[in-house]
Amino acid sequence: MRPEEPDAGFFLACRRTDTRLTRWVVVVSIRTQTLLVCEQERDPAPIWAGRPVGPRPPRPHRYQVRQQCRISSSRFGTGQVADSHRTPLGLHRVAQKIGGGWPIGAVFRGRRLVGFTWQGLPRAPIAHRILWLEGLEAGFNRGGAVDSFARYIYLHGAGDETTLGSPATRGCVHLAAARLLPLYDLLPVGTLVWIRR
Repeated sequence: MRPEEPDAGFFLACRRTDTRLTRWVVVVSIRTQTLLVCEQERDPAPIWAGRPVGPRPPRPHRYQVRQQCRISSSRFGTGQVADSHRTPLGLHRVAQKIGGGWPIGAVFRGRRLVGFTWQGLPRAPIAHRILWLEGLEAGFNRGGAVDSFARYIYLHGAGDETTLGSPATRGCVHLAAARLLPLYDLLPVGTLVWIRR
C-alpha cells in the first residue's frame, strides 16, 4: 500500500459489502484530524503511431490524494451507537447533499435553512453545506441502533472554525467553509467515505 492510497481496511470493507469503488474517495482520519480527497488513478493514454489512443479505464485500488484539510470530529471519541455523540467508523457513502446554491454562512437546523451566520448566528453548529452520510456495513454503521444515516452523521461546516484540528463535535465531521464548498461541488451523491481511527 502506498501512503497516498486509502488503507487496506477500506478495500476489505468494499469487498465485504460488495460496494463498487467510486472515482472519488474521502478518507477521514480521527487520529490526525485530517480529511483526504482521493481520486482513482487512470493509466496514461497508450501511444499508437505517435498519438494517444485514449485514456485507459481506472486502475483498481490505486488512488492519489488531491486535497488534504483539517477537520474536527467528536469530542466524545469514536463509536457506532445512537445518542453516543461519537463519530462512527467504517465505510459510508454520501447519501444526500443539502445547501447547494445558498451563500457561504447559510445556517441549517433539521436540514432546513434558518438564517445566516452574519445575521446573529455566528456560532451556528451546522453551516454552509451538508453531506449526509449513510453507513454501508450492516450491523456496524447500518441498521438498528448503529445506523449512521438515522443518527444524522454529516460532513458539514460550522460557524466557529477555531476548533478545526482537534476533536470538538457531537458526532459529525466539521470542515472549514473554504474547503467544504468546493468539496460539495466536486463530490457526487454516492461517493465513498472511509472513516478510520
